[in-house]
Amino acid sequence: MWICLNQAFLSIVNSDRDPTVLMVRARRRGDIEAVFGPSVEVTTLPQRDYQSRAFIRRDIVGTVIAQSLMEIDYTNFKGSTKDRHLHDAYMHVWHVMAELQEVPPYGTEPRAGFRKHPQRVKR
Repeated sequence: MWICLNQAFLSIVNSDRDPTVLMVRARRRGDIEAVFGPSVEVTTLPQRDYQSRAFIRRDIVGTVIAQSLMEIDYTNFKGSTKDRHLHDAYMHVWHVMAELQEVPPYGTEPRAGFRKHPQRVKR
């Protein structure tokens, strides 16, 4: 799961070490600590996709991410991101994800040749 916060970008995946733990990964040094605090043990592994990673109990990850949701006080996510490099990265993500939308953001007409995704099955 990718988590885009206004102070950090995280990738959170299952740990193959322990089912009670999640591996929290980051592309930038300091992002994991910005979210989970300075006492979390972060390992740096060169030549890996995400070079910073920490193994954190699932309940702690859930609590911290839930608290981040409860503390949202902005009406524009990108505008709340003060770190210029992180903001610019999120702008790129916004543009790429906008391509999934049949009618472009702020548009009124469907994209020419838009390839719709399969209809989702109702359960």
